[in-house]
Amino acid sequence: MAGKSIGNRKSSRRRRKQRLRMSNKGEGEDGGEEEEEEEIFVRNSSKSNEDCIELIDRSQHELGKSRKKKKHTQQLSVHFEDSASESVWLTTIQVFVPFLVAGLGMVGAGLVLDVVQHWEVYQVVSEVFILVPALLGLKGNLEMTLASRLSTQANLGIMDSRREQWKLIGGNMALIQCQAIVVGSLAAFAAVVMGWIPNGDFNFDHALLLCASSMLTASLASTIMVAVIMFSRWVNINPDNVATPIAASLGDLTTLALLSWIASMLFEAIGQNHWLAPAIIVVCIFLTPIWGFIAFSNHYTKEVLDSGWTPVISSMVISSAGGLILDYTVSTFKGIAVFQPVINGVGGNLVAVQASRISTSLHQKGHPGYFSPGAPPLCLGPSAAFCASDNHSRTARVLLGMVIPGHLIFSYTISYLHAGHTSLTAVFMLIYLTAAVLQVLLLLYIAHVMTHWMWKQGIDPDNSAIPYLTAIGDLLGTGLLAVAFQLLYLIGDRDSDVGE
Repeated sequence: MAGKSIGNRKSSRRRRKQRLRMSNKGEGEDGGEEEEEEEIFVRNSSKSNEDCIELIDRSQHELGKSRKKKKHTQQLSVHFEDSASESVWLTTIQVFVPFLVAGLGMVGAGLVLDVVQHWEVYQVVSEVFILVPALLGLKGNLEMTLASRLSTQANLGIMDSRREQWKLIGGNMALIQCQAIVVGSLAAFAAVVMGWIPNGDFNFDHALLLCASSMLTASLASTIMVAVIMFSRWVNINPDNVATPIAASLGDLTTLALLSWIASMLFEAIGQNHWLAPAIIVVCIFLTPIWGFIAFSNHYTKEVLDSGWTPVISSMVISSAGGLILDYTVSTFKGIAVFQPVINGVGGNLVAVQASRISTSLHQKGHPGYFSPGAPPLCLGPSAAFCASDNHSRTARVLLGMVIPGHLIFSYTISYLHAGHTSLTAVFMLIYLTAAVLQVLLLLYIAHVMTHWMWKQGIDPDNSAIPYLTAIGDLLGTGLLAVAFQLLYLIGDRDSDVGE
């Protein structure tokens, strides 16, 4: 059609040229301008043909991209259906086994603390005791957010590709190393300040010991979670059910053991090798921007590096309130110390599983800020959050049902090992279990509301929800435990665990 139009124009141009030869000179000049305009028209017509061809090529390219996107969406829907179709019994088995392992890990952490508290470094450098809860809380948050992120990506099928798998793992390892070193230095600074305020004494060697041991411990203890998630994916176990409890368990146990060993080693080196602690600090500081650059260059972790700090630092402030409660009550109720890691750990582990599963479900349906049609309202009543027939309510009931059996196992394990001189009377167990159930009940409801609220605000819950929830769990657990011991004291249960 365009070629025919161009031919007609050429014929018209020849006829005009013949008329122009019989015209005067001025008219000939006007005809020359007309001829130039017609040549421009021909060139523009040819150019429009090229534009049409380019438009067709672009349309074919967009169609190919659309087909690839549709195929990827279908793959995600398959993963979502697999995750949503988990039976109650499968979820129970997958959660309860690592939950028991995590609980025994927390009991083990308590036993380790019971032993190392008599070491010379703990006796001389008392700030190490202040460092323990701060470092465990911050380190646990980093590990569980790492576990939640990798679990979400695994359930989305991204880790099924070997290339994307290594890219995802490399970026997250660099991110967690960067965060761990920074968090370790913050925990050490808090321990130094809190140790200096009461007496006004400051020992520079002790400050270096705290900083070096905290930073090195956080860095070394951050590598095992990737292996846990890869293994769970390999054996077809939902990482959401496994990774977060194992992260908490291994995080507390390995962090406490590493902290005690490194602090003891650096304490012995104070009189002989003064360079050791500063050298560790310098190496960690040198590596931090390198880890940060790697994480920033990876599109899986760039956003977390920008926005992942506020939840971790804020959770430290919330956990500090629980620490103040513990510091106030432990002098009166000595037995509270052996139960505090257990009740806080159980609550944190269970709510982390729920938050991770909700976040994975939201990611499988869209991106932060997007809710699929027919999604439940943001603020559900407690009955709707626990008694509905949807997948999240069923999981909440399963997790809530694990509280009493889990605490019975952990409590009698502590009693069997004669840790904390525990006496498990019927009244004690009734009040203690009531506090534990109330803690988890509140946490699971808060997790549902908080995770969906963050998603609505365009915030990725994988990076933000778990630090806040575990910190709230520490505050609720310690507060309810203190109330329970005070109530036991008032009704006359006054053995060595409850008070003199």
